[in-house]
Amino acid sequence: MYEAVLLYPRPLARFPGRLLLLPLLPHRPPLKPLPSEIWSNIFMQVLFGDDQNPQSHTAHYNALRSCSSLMLVCKGFKEVAMPLLYSCVRLRSVNSLEEFTAHLHSADQMWDSIRRIPYSTPGRWVQVLDLAEFLVALDSSAYYAVDALLTRLFPLLPFLTRLTLPPGFPLSRRALTSLTHRNGGPNLRAMCGISYDSVFHSRVETGEDPFVQLLRVCVNLEQLEIIGAGLDNTDLESPFDVELPMVAPLHLPHLQSLTLLSMPCSSLMYALLHSPLPCLQTLMLTPYDDVPFPISLSSHFLETHGQHLRALSFVTPNSWPTHFHPSPTTLLHTCPNLRRLSLEYPLPALTTPSKTPLTSPASSLPTFPLEILSIRRPSSDFWATLEGLLPFLPCLKIVQTRGVRWLRHGMNSRAQEAGIQGEMKAWERRLARRGIRLLDEKWKETQYV
Repeated sequence: MYEAVLLYPRPLARFPGRLLLLPLLPHRPPLKPLPSEIWSNIFMQVLFGDDQNPQSHTAHYNALRSCSSLMLVCKGFKEVAMPLLYSCVRLRSVNSLEEFTAHLHSADQMWDSIRRIPYSTPGRWVQVLDLAEFLVALDSSAYYAVDALLTRLFPLLPFLTRLTLPPGFPLSRRALTSLTHRNGGPNLRAMCGISYDSVFHSRVETGEDPFVQLLRVCVNLEQLEIIGAGLDNTDLESPFDVELPMVAPLHLPHLQSLTLLSMPCSSLMYALLHSPLPCLQTLMLTPYDDVPFPISLSSHFLETHGQHLRALSFVTPNSWPTHFHPSPTTLLHTCPNLRRLSLEYPLPALTTPSKTPLTSPASSLPTFPLEILSIRRPSSDFWATLEGLLPFLPCLKIVQTRGVRWLRHGMNSRAQEAGIQGEMKAWERRLARRGIRLLDEKWKETQYV
């Protein structure tokens, strides 16, 4: 319906006429309400944007504040903002974890079977659970309380895709069993900060390891970070001719990033060693090349899964006392397709094979696609090794030094040429002749300091 519009073309005439204005275009129909999925995408674009990482802390707190405001606008916005509010949960204390678990458990108890969705809210909205920011150090009683809470919490999160635990927190067998046998195991894509308890390691049967049972369920896992307990001196006293058990291979076709720190050998590592990992491209490992097989599986792991790696990092976690073990010298043999390599102290004397995937038929000189090399501290001993490798590394563009920074320009010339700074200056001049940049631990060059 519309109101009639009358025109008076001759208002001062004795008998003024009136003309009826007719619409030439049809009336615009009222807009249909947008589905909640479209509103959710709109809110996601507004909250995070194209240049922000939804997993970052800044984006999380901005989204938390914005979702809380959107819930006060109207009922429709509340229905859309509530799942976004619970999609990424970051807890910083044991009390907040206890309150969150109690809230989800109470909501699950009130969820009836008449609803079309079998999973209760807000538990089914949680996709990211991050516990890495626990502020207080956990004592023995707090460990037990957190483990008990996680055992109750895992079955209430069927669509959990990312789990991050506080560093140094080992999950018990009951918590791992709760995580394994919950609904939605294939939805888990990333597990970070997982501590491996050495009591789960068995040289007789790997199938009893709860971590192995968990990975058999998480078939869509893309990122895995496991932290072990390091090398025990009693392991070196055991016989080396132990017959290793047979293990059924794991099915992890989507695993791209794997981190195994302070883990020379374990049932989990042995299962991964005998499993095909076709998409594995990034590996972070603690080297144990001086420890023989099967006490250490790190070097054998590289020989098995190193052909398709694009990034390899050797990391020794800080501890007291810190024991550095050597890295294998045959990295370019076992991992010929590396683009990024990070070496640990002591720096190995790398050797080159006779042929590589990039070796052309017309040239007898093997070449490697390595682009970034990261070392702890530059030294004259390793420069002799690197100088011999440079003809085989035509794609090398950056050499980064960890634990060392460039001095500011305000320092005098003697200070900039003394000690480690003088060694870095010498490396910079030598590498600049070959078009290679030398960066410090902040990834900065000397002219930008």
